Amino acid sequence: MPSPPTVPVAGPPIQGVRAGVRGTYVAFIGSGFAFASWASRIPQVRDRLHLSAAQLGLVLLCIAAGSLLALPLSGPVVHRLGSRRTVAGMAVLLAAGLATVALGYLAGIVPVVVGLFLLGFANGAWDVAMNVQGALVERHLGRSIMSRFHAGFSLGTVAGALVGAAMVALRVPVTAHLLVVAIVVGLVVPWGARAFVDDAAGVSEQEEGGGQRSALAAWREPRTLLIGVFVLAFAFAEGTGNDWIGIATIDGYGASATVGTLAFAVFLSAMTVGRWFGPGLLDRYGRVPVLRLLSVLGIAGTLLFVFAPGTPLAFAGAVLWGLGVSLGFPVGMSAGADEPQHAAGRVSVIASIGYCAFLAGPPTVGLLGDHISVLRALTAVAVLLGLAALITAVVAPPRPS
Repeated sequence: MPSPPTVPVAGPPIQGVRAGVRGTYVAFIGSGFAFASWASRIPQVRDRLHLSAAQLGLVLLCIAAGSLLALPLSGPVVHRLGSRRTVAGMAVLLAAGLATVALGYLAGIVPVVVGLFLLGFANGAWDVAMNVQGALVERHLGRSIMSRFHAGFSLGTVAGALVGAAMVALRVPVTAHLLVVAIVVGLVVPWGARAFVDDAAGVSEQEEGGGQRSALAAWREPRTLLIGVFVLAFAFAEGTGNDWIGIATIDGYGASATVGTLAFAVFLSAMTVGRWFGPGLLDRYGRVPVLRLLSVLGIAGTLLFVFAPGTPLAFAGAVLWGLGVSLGFPVGMSAGADEPQHAAGRVSVIASIGYCAFLAGPPTVGLLGDHISVLRALTAVAVLLGLAALITAVVAPPRPS
């Protein structure tokens, strides 16, 4: 059945809400651009530091570790500082982490580990805060636009990947590239966050208190936990594509660094298209049929990418893979927020479980890659998407009591 419509609430004037929408897009796009800019230079950092696949996986683990540490702390931080100041502060911290990587990788692995941990920590809190703002402006507008914000994130990743490919092709040093990105993100995102809608606008004390009380109870709800597993499967598929598609294309198909980065950009472009046009499909056919079809599409795309006889078909597999994983994460967040009075606790639980994929994904693929090659290790994505296909029914809107 189609998702229930969002009910508008009293709050700031529509001009203020529209400004909040624009500011939220800036936050999502900036986050995606910053992440993809780093990801586009992973092969060059790996080569400079002479890392094996397993070692690279452990280095990438630092991002997930920082994010997982930030996730349980971000709720109280956003509650105290508000989403506006949290996003602005985390953008500056992420810029500092990116600059540390840009300069530190010339010296050794330790500065890179520190920089990536800061990047992951800032990204985790930033992610929670901008989703809080996205849910708020969605509520004030009275229509579902959350997946469009996630499409904005994907658009940012596409832009970051394409700029990264150009920097690789033009032989621009990693340090110069990432330092410029750090400066841009550290200035533009705080400027955009100034337009955020006040977090307290249109939210009653009863609703706020109910959300806080439901946080622990949500860990005992079977549906919430299953949605978390569903989101984990899609997060693993998405995160693995972000981290390893470039490496797998270069090592598995003997492609150049530029072609590897373009494969990453193709994957991100397909995911962006799916997120932008997906809401129409969800409204028309419902969550469960659409997500089950996309799960199968993601499985087919992953297997085609891994077992393609040549690079052109591998690119086609990357397209299907990107389309297949496009809606899993945002729809999982929406499913957790189906009942507004319990949304805060449930979404925090689902996000916590989903982020475990970013913790386990890099080392899992890296360790498998040392034994069966990185390209073949990506079949793990198909296995988890198969699990998601089996439990897709959990994202259906609950029936009215």
